Amino acid sequence: MTRLLAVPLLLFAVLLILLFTGLKTADERQLIRSPLIGKPVPDFALPSLADPGRTITNDALAGRPYLINVWGSWCPACRIEHPFIVRLGEEAPVPLVGINWKDERDDALRWLERFGDGWDLQVVDYDSDLVIDLGVVAAPETFLVDHNGIIRHKHTGPIDAESFADLMQRSRGLAALAEQAQ
Repeated sequence: MTRLLAVPLLLFAVLLILLFTGLKTADERQLIRSPLIGKPVPDFALPSLADPGRTITNDALAGRPYLINVWGSWCPACRIEHPFIVRLGEEAPVPLVGINWKDERDDALRWLERFGDGWDLQVVDYDSDLVIDLGVVAAPETFLVDHNGIIRHKHTGPIDAESFADLMQRSRGLAALAEQAQ
């Protein structure tokens, strides 16, 4: 009888150990490591959202660190993160570049008029060329780029208070490095 009871108890104990081990590493499994970390931002030439006749390239951003945020007016998570985008635009020591993705220009402009435009610069990626080259899975996604044009960090999903603080700290660090390099 003792043997019959020992086997199920042993199996139960093993399952509990596996469950607790899985819970302890769940946060680590949610991190999506980008293969572009440590690599240059892909070359691009995209129209400005505000002035479609103006083309913006990597050259416009050369020599200084910046943040890239991929968003769309159709994106519910982008609406959730938007107050933090506005704060980044006001408080970050580096420019904030918006990539408007899969959007109609009029819809994007109406959205900005309604909720505010925290970005320093907006480009439109109608064909998803840059977004695909960046490996974006879904909006919103945010990248931190150093003064040499190298991607140093990627945040997937909406920015919240914790990721805002992290992006601010990282931005300050890259801004300080850029100043030292001058």
